[in-house]
Amino acid sequence: MAISVTSDRKSKLKIHLLFWILYYILEVYLDFYWSRYQFPDFIWQLRLQNTLILELGYLLIKIPLAYSLLYVYEKIHFTKVIQCIFYILIVILAVLGHRVFTHYIIYPYIYGVIETLDSKQPSGFINGLVAFNSFMDLIFMVGLVFGVEITRQKNMLKEQISQLKSEKLDQELTMLKAQINPHFLFNTLNNIYGMALKKADETPDAILQLSKIMRYNIYEAAEKNISIEKDLENIKDYIQIQKIRHHHLSVHLQENIDNPAQEISPLILIQFVENAFKHGISESLGDSYITIDIELKDGILTYRIENSKEEIPHQHSTKIGLKNIRRQLELLYPKHKLTVNDKSDRYMVQLKIDFNDTFSL
Repeated sequence: MAISVTSDRKSKLKIHLLFWILYYILEVYLDFYWSRYQFPDFIWQLRLQNTLILELGYLLIKIPLAYSLLYVYEKIHFTKVIQCIFYILIVILAVLGHRVFTHYIIYPYIYGVIETLDSKQPSGFINGLVAFNSFMDLIFMVGLVFGVEITRQKNMLKEQISQLKSEKLDQELTMLKAQINPHFLFNTLNNIYGMALKKADETPDAILQLSKIMRYNIYEAAEKNISIEKDLENIKDYIQIQKIRHHHLSVHLQENIDNPAQEISPLILIQFVENAFKHGISESLGDSYITIDIELKDGILTYRIENSKEEIPHQHSTKIGLKNIRRQLELLYPKHKLTVNDKSDRYMVQLKIDFNDTFSL
């Protein structure tokens, strides 16, 4: 879900409040340090008290200045020239306010002296040097505020983009699984339908196996990840259904799993087995074979399938299963390695996934 307006406002309030607290502390420190030389006869407690008061007064000028400029920057959608005019007018007013507070309040009422340029000559309310000093003090603060706010907005935008990408991946994976499940069911029902037409004694067993598989598809496959042990159990159930129909089929499954609890996205491995039956064994006229070798060692999965095939290609294959599984692998395991070797008499697939170098949605 995208970041809400309320959440954005709370984030902005917290960050800006923290900024002004830290900025106030910094200014108090700098002004207190400077006052040692400007007012050497004042005791440090009095200098600290004066510094705390005057910096609070400056905030009454600096905070409206900062947010007025931010408002023009974010909300005023005029031409650049008009925006610049607004900026100049706001800064001029702020400099005048800064000078009024410094010249007429800080020095006579807080320090109890007349403002001077060099501790001898009175500075007057406005001249080039004191106006420049006020301007630089204000611009330094404005630069900090803009830097904080622009950085905050960029980080918020990155977070929103990250959430949108995650939502898009979830939606796309859901769509892919929705395509795969009916595809799998359609092919398996076709197999059982063929057995029923022949009144095969194994038909009830095949229906029971299908029921078990569909329970897996409905409940287990709805999760983002399942244990590889459960995924393998589903593959074995699928093979049992196919072996009932293909009497001349030799299936050899070899597994070497060092961590049965290792999680994997469901409906990935089964698709390659289904492909071996649909586009290999089902087209073979004689004895045929499927060899499946799955190994999981130290978080690295190596999955190999080889099946026999006839030289005549399948003319009506949409290959939707393989196409979808390629896309799902790209989304979930972008650094996977999938090798397909299609020869005239056999079809080989090898998949390698390093679970130590993947991310989860």
